[in-house]
Amino acid sequence: MLAIRFFRSQSAYNPAPTTARASGGTGSFGRNAAARPEPSNATAFPIPGIGSGFGGTSQATASDEIRLTKTDLDTFQQRLTEVQEAFGREDHAALRRLATPEMVSYLFEELADNAKKGLRNEISDVGLLEADIAESWREGDRNFATAALRYESRDVTRDRISGKIVEGQADQPTETTELWTFMRQNGGDWKLAAIQQPG
Repeated sequence: MLAIRFFRSQSAYNPAPTTARASGGTGSFGRNAAARPEPSNATAFPIPGIGSGFGGTSQATASDEIRLTKTDLDTFQQRLTEVQEAFGREDHAALRRLATPEMVSYLFEELADNAKKGLRNEISDVGLLEADIAESWREGDRNFATAALRYESRDVTRDRISGKIVEGQADQPTETTELWTFMRQNGGDWKLAAIQQPG
């Protein structure tokens, strides 16, 4: 359902989800969450011009729209760092706290796949460069918001036994732009619900 809700606004932009890290690492950081096929009637929204301020929700009805504040955007920035670093630490408890159960299942699957291959994905020095709200809406007692986030991080994949880097560069931060959808229920904390990586 979240994958469907990702694409509600007008645009010719049609993101092609991928499961590879933009930084080139082996781990896909739960990108499978965005790789499910779209139904034929799903439409796409444009990534807003990063740095242009809050995006609109022009096609949402008045009852669907929610208004976000800078505090919400600050929370999304915090979640970006927390989720990335928790994933790099393989901190299952933190991921359960920061993401929805559906998203947690994708992240855990990714961690298990890395472990099976004898790999460990390390993520550090996460820093948000620019962000915009692409869309925000309400469904019953749940609020959703999709943010376009451009950030940099040090992202490497190491052999679990030797510690040798097999992908990425420890001394070279990489830049990534992604769409992160967050959800909160009954006014609770925002949690990561989905990640979309533009193709």
